[in-house]
Amino acid sequence: MASYNEILTQVYKVLTPFAKDEEPLAEETGLVADLGLDSMQVMRLLLEIEDYFDISIPVNILPDIRTIGDLTRQLEKLVNEG
Repeated sequence: MASYNEILTQVYKVLTPFAKDEEPLAEETGLVADLGLDSMQVMRLLLEIEDYFDISIPVNILPDIRTIGDLTRQLEKLVNEG
């Protein structure tokens, strides 16, 4: 069972290459608004996360994910369900 903080740490690792130098990553950081991720980058991010946690992220939850915190909360549910 993975904790929220463990998942958050991994999400930060995956997102680090996308971060702008002047903006540190935080739970409130918007994936599109702040990091400027395009659809291909979002898909690559999701694939990396799916591989790391050995889960499948359902497409229907994507509209609810705006920030790093949103993503981490959804991942926590998925990781601990399986």
